[in-house]
Amino acid sequence: MSSGNIKLTIAFIDPDLDLDEREEQTQRFIAELKELDEINTVDRVPDPNPPEGNKAIASFLMGILTTEVNPANAAKLLGFLGDRLGNKPIELSVEGNGKKLSVKASSREELTAAIQADKEFIDG
Repeated sequence: MSSGNIKLTIAFIDPDLDLDEREEQTQRFIAELKELDEINTVDRVPDPNPPEGNKAIASFLMGILTTEVNPANAAKLLGFLGDRLGNKPIELSVEGNGKKLSVKASSREELTAAIQADKEFIDG
C-alpha cells in the first residue's frame, strides 16, 4: 500500500450464492471499479495457501477484492459502494494511517452505518 492511501478489502458473503456466483459478482464489481478515475488500484486477493498441485501461476481467494484510493477520494468510493452494494451482504475492511477497521453489513441500513463508521475512521 502506498504511503497515505486507504486500502479497502471487500468480501462478498451472500449465503444465497454459491462460490462461483460470488466470484462472478466479484469480477463484475472489479470491472466497475476499474472504470472509476478515483481508484488507484483494484485487484484480486492472492491466496496465501493455494491448493496443492495447483498449476496456475497465481491463485486468488474467491469472492474477495481489494482496492486502494487516496484519502481525498475515499468518500467517493464509499458512496459508490453504498449505491452498488446496499442490499448485498459483505464484509468490508478499511486500512489506513496504521489502523484497520472491519465491518459486516447485510442490508442498506447496516452498510450506511458501516460507511459512516469508515468515513469517521478515515477522517479521524
